Amino acid sequence: MSDFRQEFIEFALASGVLCFGEFKTKAGRLSPYFFNAGLFNDGNTLRQLAQFYAKAILAADPGFDLLFGPAYKGIPLVAATAVALADFGRNLPFCFNRKEAKDHGEGGMTVGAPLKGRVLIVDDVISAGTSVRESVQIILTAGARPAGVLIALDRMERGTGALSAVQEVRSHFGIPVISIATLDDLVAFLRARADMAQQLRLVERYRKEYGVNA
Repeated sequence: MSDFRQEFIEFALASGVLCFGEFKTKAGRLSPYFFNAGLFNDGNTLRQLAQFYAKAILAADPGFDLLFGPAYKGIPLVAATAVALADFGRNLPFCFNRKEAKDHGEGGMTVGAPLKGRVLIVDDVISAGTSVRESVQIILTAGARPAGVLIALDRMERGTGALSAVQEVRSHFGIPVISIATLDDLVAFLRARADMAQQLRLVERYRKEYGVNA
């Protein structure tokens, strides 16, 4: 596991974004861990999160020309990630969409740089894939091309079928999904922590029942 992935899990745990216990998922499953990216809600944690997004982009090195943030969660994420990438020497344009088209001023469905070229979607997680589908439609309608999706954590968990939400996006749209960390990274982190043996046991049991292979 590369250093930034381990550092990200430590950061999420320290920030209270990653916590352990018993949590009911949207699918009605009882998960032994919960990841709430909405708790990256101050300047310092958003800055650090954006640096991890930038490191994940630089590590994967996907070919893209523009960053896109789906409203609403993706808006601060895409702006902060663009700033972090600029700090690493990659100055790239970004834009985000409105939920409703604006018919005055500059008008249109998007704000920021022109939506064109190869577009990397920046979001927090992929649950049902709804946000990705909407983003892809916006990108294609503008005449641009989706180049991939960037998320914080891949739970590597089955959806309604045999595939995870991330795998469904890859299969349906034929684009890569880049994550800062995955469930495999979380398990590796827990295995290195003797004080978290109980959490490791519960997470591994949950993964055995609901998990998918990478």
